[in-house]
Amino acid sequence: MSLLKTIFTWWNGATAGIHFTIAKRGVFVGQDDFGNRYYEAKDNKDSYDSRKRRWVTFNGYAEASKVPPDWHGWLHYTFAEPPTTAPLPAKAWEKEHRPNLTGTIHAYKPKGSLARGGERQRASGDYEAWSPE
Repeated sequence: MSLLKTIFTWWNGATAGIHFTIAKRGVFVGQDDFGNRYYEAKDNKDSYDSRKRRWVTFNGYAEASKVPPDWHGWLHYTFAEPPTTAPLPAKAWEKEHRPNLTGTIHAYKPKGSLARGGERQRASGDYEAWSPE
């Protein structure tokens, strides 16, 4: 079944066509902590604005928020050098990158959420329900 997924579905990772294109025209640049792999074109043959083309193949489900900020900057030509050769300095106040978990079983479910199965607290304080006169 995974061969069929590779051939026909892009959301489960890179398709067979992308693997072929990267093998033919790309060079492996690096891998992030999530297992995503990054590639750059060997030449400017298929370039945009005379810049070498860049790709990411996702580890598992294809979700753009799984790309960390330093690799995102490299993919979008903000940084000339990839994070493997010129890593961004981490600030003491920065939190570790996490992908968007909305729609997954790991999504945030606040207290009282129907998805969490709890009941909402009764309104208190200065809340007054509206009633038409």
